[in-house]
Amino acid sequence: MSNGRVQSLPLWFAACGLALWAGGAAADERADWPDEVRLGTASLGGTYQIYGDGLTARITEELGVRGISQATGGPYHNMTLVHTGEAELGLVTLGPAKELWDGDAEFARGEQMRDVRALFPMYRTPFHIVALADSGIETVDDLSGRRVGVGPMGGTCATYWERFFDALGVEDVRLQYAGASRLADYLTSRLSDAFAFCAGLPISAFARLDEFHEVRMFAFSEEQQATLVDAFPVEPFEIPADTYPSMEAPQASVALWNFAIGHKDLPESFVYELMTLVLDHPEAMEAIHPAAVETRAKHQDKNDVLWFHPGAVRYYREQGLEVADAMLPPEMRTQTADEQDEATSESDAASEETEDTGDAEAAEPADEG
Repeated sequence: MSNGRVQSLPLWFAACGLALWAGGAAADERADWPDEVRLGTASLGGTYQIYGDGLTARITEELGVRGISQATGGPYHNMTLVHTGEAELGLVTLGPAKELWDGDAEFARGEQMRDVRALFPMYRTPFHIVALADSGIETVDDLSGRRVGVGPMGGTCATYWERFFDALGVEDVRLQYAGASRLADYLTSRLSDAFAFCAGLPISAFARLDEFHEVRMFAFSEEQQATLVDAFPVEPFEIPADTYPSMEAPQASVALWNFAIGHKDLPESFVYELMTLVLDHPEAMEAIHPAAVETRAKHQDKNDVLWFHPGAVRYYREQGLEVADAMLPPEMRTQTADEQDEATSESDAASEETEDTGDAEAAEPADEG
């Protein structure tokens, strides 16, 4: 009589072998993964810093790669860091990203930062202003001649607020540059008259001001909003009335889309797993910051600036989403119709040349030995 235990041994060995094989395959896929990744965020007190801290913590805990969140000057700085390889990951708004991608940034004129790849959409960044309630400041026009904090020098907020004031004819604004937390302190210490910023809602520094001080939040008139939409790569945005307790009605603003970026040489399998970590678990990202309610794969089409990383393209295609050919990296891009016609013509010409050569060879008498 056979022993049931003996019969089960082959199955046990087979199961062990399968597990070892699967483990080896996983290890092979991760063989080229980095030991750590540095993520460029922005100033303390802004949404980037909160979003980035939470994201790197998840990378460390769930992907087994040490994630390091770095405070930076914001999107312009992050594009530069990722392009040069001084950071593997970064967070950017598409306006500044386009300037650096095209080589149009004032501080790097002519240098196209093309070693950067888009990963996943984050959220929209609207522009918003806060002032103390007793300041007498109620509209954008009231900022003429006033001291206004606009974020770190070279950041998205500082760059665009200066341009916005010029476009709207708000003159002699005395711009002040610092991180969000410091500018909030400037306002309460009356070293600033207003604090104009841009970040995912709610802005942490604004929320603290609203909680502990009598403040007034405001943005643009509808006419000003239309002017900015016509003049800049922004879209209309309505700041909901319940964003902060002191707000009594929705406010008209404009916004830029944010995307996470990575260096082009990051392993495809790592980027794919990062995409899965972020986009397959929206509740985990929203727990980091409410703005992540817009961190959804369906918004990938908002990127019309940067080529996507192959790992990101793989993820989107598996979700049934089409990535525009123009946003594919060169190594994944299909031929255009003109390129296909040119390749067909070259192939036909080569075939005709081969046929002509063959006919000529057939007409010659063969040498006999």
